[in-house]
Amino acid sequence: MLEHHLDEARVQSELQWYASHPEYLNRVAARASRYLYHIVEAIEQRQMPMELALLPIVESAFDPFAYSHGRASGLWQFIPATARSFDMQVDYWHDGRRDVRRATNGALNYLQRLHDRLDADWLLALAGYNSGEGNVRYSMRKNTKAGKPLDFFSLGLLKETRAYVPRLLAISAIIADPAKYNVELLSIADEPYWEMVDIGSQLDLAIAAEAAEISMEELYLLNPAYNKWSTHPDGPHELLVPVKQAQILRTNLATLPMHRRMAWQRHLVKSGESLSVIAAEYNTSAATLRQANKLRGNLIRIGQSLMIPVSVNASEAYELSAAGRLKARQDYTEKKIGVTPEHYVVKSGDSFWDISRAYKVPMASLAKWNGMAPTDPLMPGQQLLIFSGAEQDSAPSPSAWSTVGLPSSQEVIRKVNYRVREGESLALIANKFNLSVASIKQWNQSLGRKKYIQPGDHVTLYVDVTQTE
Repeated sequence: MLEHHLDEARVQSELQWYASHPEYLNRVAARASRYLYHIVEAIEQRQMPMELALLPIVESAFDPFAYSHGRASGLWQFIPATARSFDMQVDYWHDGRRDVRRATNGALNYLQRLHDRLDADWLLALAGYNSGEGNVRYSMRKNTKAGKPLDFFSLGLLKETRAYVPRLLAISAIIADPAKYNVELLSIADEPYWEMVDIGSQLDLAIAAEAAEISMEELYLLNPAYNKWSTHPDGPHELLVPVKQAQILRTNLATLPMHRRMAWQRHLVKSGESLSVIAAEYNTSAATLRQANKLRGNLIRIGQSLMIPVSVNASEAYELSAAGRLKARQDYTEKKIGVTPEHYVVKSGDSFWDISRAYKVPMASLAKWNGMAPTDPLMPGQQLLIFSGAEQDSAPSPSAWSTVGLPSSQEVIRKVNYRVREGESLALIANKFNLSVASIKQWNQSLGRKKYIQPGDHVTLYVDVTQTE
């Protein structure tokens, strides 16, 4: 159990906010009801502090589809680089950061590693989870040189991190004793919510929902990692469904012929078409077409017949797929701000910074309108919607799975032309500005041709100035 440090001003500030917004905590609790039992079970098995089960409230408000300006995704808000190091792969069909079981396991592994490396102190581990181990170590070195204590509340951490840990402590204190703060909380059943079903092969999610006798929304909320209209062609062939529906799904799948698990469409290759062009036309991947048609490479010929896996239902039926969520967000934005969007096709060399300056819109808003982060790479031919005339980002979507109400500041992105100093590496610069090395390399393509950076080199950074010390 963590000490809640109720005598600290930062904890008291967060306590006051949450105690005066019980409706927010109950909205989050309704989302958490699908996941909390299984997270608690994993923490109990590891004998870690139970307060860690509440960390997704701070990270994502228990929204499995949450995506932040820093490219973090899922309940536990993993960025791509960290996700890969904890066995969460991201591809066309599946985002492992939103896989609740895999991401929970990765988050607890990461927190335990940080705890072991940062003086066996859970508050420092939480700070490292938010801002990176390097930033915490940097603050610890500064305090050591100045003869100051090394506990969390004595460190000069990033602005967001200074609020992040007190926020978890405040939420933990309220949930431990809601009556003390005159808060009435939604009750969550102390029993498993889901069960895993081995489905054996790729399966259209509309067919899966029908076979399990649940809604598409419920299926996506339990399996938020799936980006598209079906499970991953390569597996693992698993679905989470409510406990009471698990045997129903198994029984119905047992009588479902393999050829009815997916819909197929025949395509005759025309002049000028490539495998990637055909894949884009049918909203699938070249790899999937190779697998479905037993192709060893990308070579196809005019007149060749290809079998294309397609969704059983219209796209509207898959509203919680990545494309469906993006469309809902863009439709809501258009209605909310009353601006008809312009369509922009990305050209080679374009960046969010350049496009935002050309259209005079905030870079963070431009990225968010298109379901991306400002640090995400843009691909030539990609289409963006731009709400010219919108002075600031629109309000969050009112849908049941949106993250709303978090008492946090808005990001302010600025372009920085940074001059490398003696002894600095990309990792040190990334830690200094709360960025990832991969993002810096993406913004500075010329670095790929250099083995090392040198003092005096100039690198372009896009920095959230609200998160610097």
